[in-house]
Amino acid sequence: MTTIALVGAGGKMGRRLTNNLRHTEYAMRYVEIGEAGVAELARIGVAPMPEEEALAGADVVILAVPDRALGKIARALVPKLAAGTLVMLLDPAAAAAGELPIREDIAYFVTHPCHPPVFNDETGEARRDFFGGVLAKQAIVCALMQGTEADYARAETIAIAMYGPVTRSHRITVEQMAILEPTMAETITAACITIIRETMDEAIRRGVPPDAARDFMLGHINIPLAIVFGEVGSPFSDGAKLIIEYGKERIFQPDWKRLFEPESVQEQVQVIVRGVSGA
Repeated sequence: MTTIALVGAGGKMGRRLTNNLRHTEYAMRYVEIGEAGVAELARIGVAPMPEEEALAGADVVILAVPDRALGKIARALVPKLAAGTLVMLLDPAAAAAGELPIREDIAYFVTHPCHPPVFNDETGEARRDFFGGVLAKQAIVCALMQGTEADYARAETIAIAMYGPVTRSHRITVEQMAILEPTMAETITAACITIIRETMDEAIRRGVPPDAARDFMLGHINIPLAIVFGEVGSPFSDGAKLIIEYGKERIFQPDWKRLFEPESVQEQVQVIVRGVSGA
């Protein structure tokens, strides 16, 4: 039986993994030192173990800890691990930023959920599972930073269990995962979405009734998404095409795609793990 030590089991992401993995065939050991995290685990009947005890003989160690703390925690824990241990990370930032201790006798694997897509067939409570890992189906991405094909197969199986229900698993590299997040999903897309919300707030500030602004905004998010991502056959109207280009010219910098260049991606992961913007 595979023994898994889940570090940060009572944290924001750790709780989700705990809920999914504690009902599997894996022998689970939970590590949590935060008072709030320990209380959350107690609420679901899970008791954390001392770190040394949890790590001793563990086949797999999952680091479900914040990006800014991951490097420090990894540098403290990884030297204690037995040769052949598989270390799993839930985000590519620390790995891409060079925050992981160098050990050639262990495996490093990074995985991240894609989250349930905007266009899906979920109904009922599953429709409100926006993060996934509870009721709604989602895809995941996986990357083997170092290790064997057997390590990849073992880690992918665990990733599917902890993020389930999973529709499909995409194998990519750590570098590609950093392009997806932070660059594509957060630096650009999440930033644009926060601006979308700010535009609604500005319309309200200028006198549009809040309910009218919200209904209009959410409907006018849905239609362009469906058009741009090929969910419907209808194109934008000629007038919409003209004003879209007008807006892009005035809102975005002409060279915004420079954010995908390797040096920019590296700067972005450094901002995440160190909490300091390079701007």
